Amino acid sequence: MKKERLRTIYNETFSGLKLFYRDTNLPENLILKYKVGQIIQEKGFTDMSSIGGGLSGNLRYLIASAHPKDLSKFNADSGKIGHFLLDSIAYFKVLDIQKIGNKTQIFLLNIPDNSISLFKNSSSNLEEEITEKAQKRFREKIDADLIPELQTDNWKERTKLPLGMSENGELFFDDSKIKTETFKRIEVDTEKKIIHINKKPWWKFW
Repeated sequence: MKKERLRTIYNETFSGLKLFYRDTNLPENLILKYKVGQIIQEKGFTDMSSIGGGLSGNLRYLIASAHPKDLSKFNADSGKIGHFLLDSIAYFKVLDIQKIGNKTQIFLLNIPDNSISLFKNSSSNLEEEITEKAQKRFREKIDADLIPELQTDNWKERTKLPLGMSENGELFFDDSKIKTETFKRIEVDTEKKIIHINKKPWWKFW
């Protein structure tokens, strides 16, 4: 992969990254289909909220994304629920899965569709940093009060389906077919704006 393309992918993925919430209730057999490091594809639009309260179901998708659409710009009511939307055919890397009691949080990183092989075959300190924040957010939110605006039938209908699979647990994308490459460890020095791959300095990040 050429360094310019790699730099573009990392900028597109991590620049302006924000966290979003999507709660639902899923049976345990579907939750167990998610694995850390897995790449999943969501075929439909992904509704999510920028407002984080207590978990209103047994599963929370915490989604890190830099490019969702802010629907409050088109509908004032959407602003009350912090409604953001990702277009159909969105790809995610499962960065982390946490469980406390009967509550589970699956942490997803929204990745560009031209970066699937890169994220499947590499890890980075940026992923680790945002994962630590996600774990802390889960501990803070698990016993928090629910957000009343996110308990409506309309919102629950929008967010009830699992991401990346059918209601029967059939995955939309088989990441085992991704070409396996030499695993890369990517370190980004955000102060010096230098990236290191497998401990070797390679190019400036931004």
